[in-house]
Amino acid sequence: MDFPGKILIFMGMFGSGKTEIALNFAQSLSRSGQRVALADIDTVSPYYRSRDLRETFEKDGIKIIAPAGKLAQADLPIIPPEVFGYVENPEYRIVIDVGGNDDGAVVLSSLSRRLPLERCTTFYVLNPYRPFNDTVANAVSHVERLGQRSRMRIDFLVNNSNIGPETTEKEILYGEDFIEKISKITAIPVAFTVVMNCVNFLKGRYHEFRIIKYMKNPWEGRE
Repeated sequence: MDFPGKILIFMGMFGSGKTEIALNFAQSLSRSGQRVALADIDTVSPYYRSRDLRETFEKDGIKIIAPAGKLAQADLPIIPPEVFGYVENPEYRIVIDVGGNDDGAVVLSSLSRRLPLERCTTFYVLNPYRPFNDTVANAVSHVERLGQRSRMRIDFLVNNSNIGPETTEKEILYGEDFIEKISKITAIPVAFTVVMNCVNFLKGRYHEFRIIKYMKNPWEGRE
């Protein structure tokens, strides 16, 4: 699955699953033969961060751009200068994982001043089973507010409706109904529906993006 734009930005409220999707999207681009860099500018969540898989992904040829050393776990609005080097490098496409909530949007706003916006494609990830997006009104409010705060045009919505390992086709189809309402109100099209870990999902109304779970919960530890 591919979309136009050199720079592909994934944003959404905390717990929406945007980091998992950004990781899988970067893998998908890499497997199609493209050179990919993934920039982790998530300053919100201390647990689910692309940077924690730096070594694993770089073995697959995907460059992870994130603060290193003592700054790797800091909840600070740090944008590594490397990001702009890859923006200017014609050989790479960049996937950007942005922190959720207003703080993440402010960081993206700062970054957007130096990005070629005409070459950016921004995805807003929604999971209606998370408290911040549990109603249509809440979801619309967050989509509009974070778009304004980030100074970025949101090009697509992403249905990531799930309840973890208990997810069935029922929850995914509910998410498609839910996101269709958001799409009609905001006039933002839906890019795809996410299906994780081989859930038995027959066919919905949107393109399907099957992903695997890379990020572990804090209580699961690391292998």
